[in-house]
Amino acid sequence: MADKEFALHDVVEMKKQHPCGENRWKIIRMGMDVRIKCLGCQHSVMLPRKEFAKKMKKVIEKAGE
Repeated sequence: MADKEFALHDVVEMKKQHPCGENRWKIIRMGMDVRIKCLGCQHSVMLPRKEFAKKMKKVIEKAGE
């Protein structure tokens, strides 16, 4: 399986939606862990990079666009 390409400030879609009903998240911090912020309710979650890559479905919007 190829590694998924994602970068800081990208908007991504996760496999499961947030309890608020939103499925789009913005990457706000990257390192060993990845912090993402829900674009519906602004709640942020920190996940280990490996777990984030597994739970991410696709990149919706690149940071530069």
